[in-house]
Amino acid sequence: MSNKVHVKTGDEVVVINGKYRGKRGKVLQVSPSEGKVIVEGVNIVKKHVKPRKMGEPGGIIEAESALYADKVQLICPKCGRPTRTGSKIVDGKKVRTCKKSDCLAEF
Repeated sequence: MSNKVHVKTGDEVVVINGKYRGKRGKVLQVSPSEGKVIVEGVNIVKKHVKPRKMGEPGGIIEAESALYADKVQLICPKCGRPTRTGSKIVDGKKVRTCKKSDCLAEF
């Protein structure tokens, strides 16, 4: 199994299927070994937190949970549409490119 994920931390993505379909958010964390990502404001779960130190409050908090990277698609910063990515070598560096035929932006 490949440990490569098509998104990086800080990318803007859109969820393409499931309960949160169509929701946009920023990638907070990427886990290539599991093939999962954590997206801001998506897949919210309630966690029961136990107080660890004296005087620290416990209770129920809401936090983002991981979802499979296959369920998200990168949003092109130039055209603002969900896109697949290609790669191109520019000045000796590998850069990602938008695959939309009318855009072809590098990011």
